[in-house]
Amino acid sequence: MADTEPEKSAPQEYVHSSTDFPNGAEVEIPQGWMYRSRKLGPITFPWYASPQSQLILVAFVCFLCPGMFNALGGLGGGGQVTAYVGDASNTALYSTFALVGFFAGTITNALGIRIALSFGGIGYCIYTSSYLCFDHTQNFGYSVFAGFFLGICAGVLWCAQGAIMMSYPPEHQKGRYIAVFWGIFNMGGVIGALIPLGQNIHTTSNSTVTDGTYIGFIVLTFLGACLAWTLCDAKKVVRSDGTRVILMQHPTWKSEFIGLWETLISDPWIICLWPMFFASNWFYTYQFNDVNLAQFNTRTRALNNVLYWFFQIVGAVLFSFILDFPGMRRTTRAKVVWCTLVVLTFAIWGGGYAFQTTYTRAEVNKGANTPLDPSDDYVKMDWTSHGYIGPMFLFIFYGVYDAAWQTSIYWFMGATTNNSRKLANFAGFYKGIQSAGAAIIWRLDGLDAPPPYMNIFASCWALLAGGLIIAAPVLLMKIKDTVSVEEDVKFTDESVDDVVAHKIGHEAVDQEKV
Repeated sequence: MADTEPEKSAPQEYVHSSTDFPNGAEVEIPQGWMYRSRKLGPITFPWYASPQSQLILVAFVCFLCPGMFNALGGLGGGGQVTAYVGDASNTALYSTFALVGFFAGTITNALGIRIALSFGGIGYCIYTSSYLCFDHTQNFGYSVFAGFFLGICAGVLWCAQGAIMMSYPPEHQKGRYIAVFWGIFNMGGVIGALIPLGQNIHTTSNSTVTDGTYIGFIVLTFLGACLAWTLCDAKKVVRSDGTRVILMQHPTWKSEFIGLWETLISDPWIICLWPMFFASNWFYTYQFNDVNLAQFNTRTRALNNVLYWFFQIVGAVLFSFILDFPGMRRTTRAKVVWCTLVVLTFAIWGGGYAFQTTYTRAEVNKGANTPLDPSDDYVKMDWTSHGYIGPMFLFIFYGVYDAAWQTSIYWFMGATTNNSRKLANFAGFYKGIQSAGAAIIWRLDGLDAPPPYMNIFASCWALLAGGLIIAAPVLLMKIKDTVSVEEDVKFTDESVDDVVAHKIGHEAVDQEKV
């Protein structure tokens, strides 16, 4: 903590404003258009510099950038006939992401939220353009470069997003904020998946998606990068109870690199969550390439894609009720969430095992050596095929499970601190370790002689179950019912008085939770 109180750079003129302060008192809110609520009929919208408004803006940035990326990836092979190009590009992406992600908290804290998110969005635009380019020029090198560049950009974007989603909300609403973000973000995947579904609805063969699909994704991802500039600085964000986000007032590259090391020293328990991080994108390769691409034709893959991302939203909403359930202590909720994940892991992936026993990689690829003779090609399933309903519901539950797994990880991290600087580093660790796992599995799936589907399935199931076991001590010993402001500000150059709410007239300072 700094020896002297740093000068606040947010507006210092205050107006008296009634808010939902816990004890009913009025608190001081900064003056200016950023802090004026708007009404539309009976609906009152939060002010621009509120956590709610900023979270929604970030969610729409991710709706347009990672959301479109998810829609494209969910088609299997990036919408190509085979997974070869997509596997190579994604291997470069996640290998770079793993390295950059680990240090992304330092980069985000030094650059600021707006620059980090906008820079991150550009990478998604370039990545999507590489598939369009490959369709016309077969430029494999550009596809690999695009994956590499997106690895840099995505590492920074997801770190900034994670810091906002975990540090802006009040403690008792973190599950709700995570669910709102996850819903809007995955609506991008739903709408993005509807584009290829609409354009390929009559394509019952196995083919690439149309140029229009790729062009639509390029435009949308570029708009997402531009939207990031509408965010305000974190130091200007004020909650409805008058409290502020805890952060470094004067970050430097040196202070943030040191802060990364300090995070590992002060919170070594985060390593127990790394297996959960590692597993969290490992199963995407299996689900999208080894199930969706392997078993279904173009239009059915697109439909499965829509269902997968839509039920991510459903899963996030359902889990938010557990994460923020008001009648239960946070320590108890953490245990309930862990037990629920254990049940889902064995129920859903048990169903996945039953489906995986019905086909092998050798069967799916049996016509690969005779591309001019379709007579020996593997017949892929259409939504009109007999027996489609069961695999369709399996894919839906895979989407629900992904939402449950990832929203829980964010909530576990957010339940340990409210410090934006520390949470940015946690988010960087999460995305870096997650991407290391993704890089490995994309590479394995892209080998000339890839492992059997059943082996990749087994690795997914084992990593998920093992990750839950290793994470259990964190839930039992580290998560508390609340974290004090005094504890939260230790990792910054702010004082308690900088971040707590001030009652009108400065009679007292209410040190409610930030």
